[in-house]
Amino acid sequence: MQKIVSKENPLIKHIIKLKEKKYRNEYNEFIIEGVKITKEAIKEKASIKNIIVNEELLSNGLIQRYLKEDLKKYEYIQVPNTIFKELTDVDNPQGILAVIEKSKKNLEFDVKSDIILAIDNIQDPGNLGTIIRTADSAGVNQILISKGTVDPYNLKVIRSTMGSIFRVKIVDCEDLAKELKNLKKDKFKILATSLNANKSIYDVKLKDIILVIGNEANGISKEILEIADEKIIIPMVGKTESLNAAVATGIVLYEYMRQKLY
Repeated sequence: MQKIVSKENPLIKHIIKLKEKKYRNEYNEFIIEGVKITKEAIKEKASIKNIIVNEELLSNGLIQRYLKEDLKKYEYIQVPNTIFKELTDVDNPQGILAVIEKSKKNLEFDVKSDIILAIDNIQDPGNLGTIIRTADSAGVNQILISKGTVDPYNLKVIRSTMGSIFRVKIVDCEDLAKELKNLKKDKFKILATSLNANKSIYDVKLKDIILVIGNEANGISKEILEIADEKIIIPMVGKTESLNAAVATGIVLYEYMRQKLY
């Protein structure tokens, strides 16, 4: 166990930088915070660079109860509450955070899968986090993220994934349309969700597809709609005109899972 008491410490300054996307990209690292997700990171053998513990909360029972044995395996760092406040964006922090190195596996596509999820300009961190968590629950282990989508390593996104961020491959795409065109050369069909579609999700075979989910307000971009092999809609019998992006993703992915299992 080490102890840091100065805000001028280089590691503290480094972690503060990681709150910004440009530094997360530059250093290929991100922050996680909280007891449960730290335990998930350890369980999933994530590349943990540092674990920081608020010394004033170390004895409150929560950290010791859930992470006592795990922390013995790491050379974690204790900091006073004044410094921990500089590192966290949570109003009532649990007193533990970690710096994680992004997985090198997230640099290439896995074309052996029978489904890939593609996210086109989703803006809400809670939506993206829930989509990642839902994909994980449905056995979808690869997600393509467009350049205009909220950063998947944003702390709010990370919290919403509830640990799924360590089990789902996140592939950042500088040009999502170009990547989709390349993947069409393999076995994949591009399936786009659209309110103007004629086919229901129950009318298509959800296999060997890339399912595209679009922006909360504007849907899928015109460029990607033009290269889609099929456009599908989720049937709605009530007066609601559209569904939340995360909810829509869940409905389609669980129809995929139903078709696969039954």
